[in-house]
Amino acid sequence: MEIDLTNNTPVLLSRIGRPESHTLSDYRADGGYEGLARVLRDMKPEDLIQLIKDSSLRGRGGAGFPTGLKWSFLPKDHPGPIYFCLNADESEPGTFNNRILMEEDPHQVIEGLILACYATRSVTAYYYMRYEYPRAWERLLKALDECYSAGILGKSVLGSGFCLDIFPHRGAAAYICGEETGLIESLEGKRAWPRIKPPFPAVEGVFRKPTVVNNVETVACVKQIVDRGVDWFKSLGVPADPKNPRDPGSYGPKLYCLSGHVERPGCYEAPLGITVHQLVDHFGGGVWKNRHAKAAIPGGISMGLLKADEFDCPLDFAGPGRYGCLGLGTAAVVVMDETVSMVDFLHNSARFFAHESCGQCTPCREGTAWALRMLERIRAGRGRLKDLDLLLEIGDTIGIMPGTTICGLADGAAWPLKNAIRKFRSEFEEYMQRTNPSGYQQTDAVPALSSLSHGGH
Repeated sequence: MEIDLTNNTPVLLSRIGRPESHTLSDYRADGGYEGLARVLRDMKPEDLIQLIKDSSLRGRGGAGFPTGLKWSFLPKDHPGPIYFCLNADESEPGTFNNRILMEEDPHQVIEGLILACYATRSVTAYYYMRYEYPRAWERLLKALDECYSAGILGKSVLGSGFCLDIFPHRGAAAYICGEETGLIESLEGKRAWPRIKPPFPAVEGVFRKPTVVNNVETVACVKQIVDRGVDWFKSLGVPADPKNPRDPGSYGPKLYCLSGHVERPGCYEAPLGITVHQLVDHFGGGVWKNRHAKAAIPGGISMGLLKADEFDCPLDFAGPGRYGCLGLGTAAVVVMDETVSMVDFLHNSARFFAHESCGQCTPCREGTAWALRMLERIRAGRGRLKDLDLLLEIGDTIGIMPGTTICGLADGAAWPLKNAIRKFRSEFEEYMQRTNPSGYQQTDAVPALSSLSHGGH
């Protein structure tokens, strides 16, 4: 069932597009930081945690873990310090919703971050931003200066006695830093190799102290829940499935990134649970150039692929999984029309993950590299039907889900492999028969592509 968009009114994006939306004066004119002042005056940290638990807010960074529950994992009565890391790395291909918030409405993010720090009793927050966001970085620095000058940050936030310092930190452009323990390692000045868990960051995070990591959109939602209430938040989205005790529901607004072959690409706000059809047609103006859709990435390239006849898929935390995808991810939808080659798509995907694998885990390091080599050979006209089964074997045996790697990058690399080949196998087979008519049925080992280029065949 499709979500009714008749009265869809943006909240997270309500201030976007104003000339001065990034300034403190403009933010305060809209009531900015009033919710923070009320919380500091009237609520205890545990009350705010309970409020977020009651809202059923789930993290918007990809995994969809319940935010209030995550905060409650911190050790009770810990002497401190407790740290908070804001994940603004946003490296998932096709994703740019955090950038919009950071560039156009940085104080909404900062207010949400202060609220999250108050709830978790964090006195130090690290704002970890990807290096490729220069405008967002400049806006952040100015916004932090405004907050310190206005007494919103520092020794006594808004005169409440709660102390908080936010330190901006730029990453070095590595996809792996979007994984929370990889981010923590990078923040500490080390190679961004994800940590084996447990212990989880709530117990041992930054500098081996209790740490919470949330992303930009998540803390922006915290600010809106404080201002508008739990009932408003839970009036949007998809309720929990009573038949599935592991489904806490998909509540609240979501920022959807829409790109690729549509008439109006952009960042759009709608309740969780709209379908791909609704996003493409209602917001995106349909597929461009009067063409037809062939496939779409439902939530960033690591989530896999939907075929055109699967566009009734709801974009909530449970929906894409029912269509063979990894999940909702970052809700970054990339549409491909009928002219796109799935061979080229999969080659680009494999090239990305092979480049971004940190190399710590053998299945990921070797699996992503071999997948890329096979796809390079297929594109060069040396593909065999057997290669498809080898690629599926790689996809099925690397990642956290099979239990072979420390972090989920390998799962993200595997899902496009599995989806593209299983959903578009006939296209791959036709390509091999056309480009390698004499060898596509070969089953013996074949030379590497580098050997072919040196006359080894």
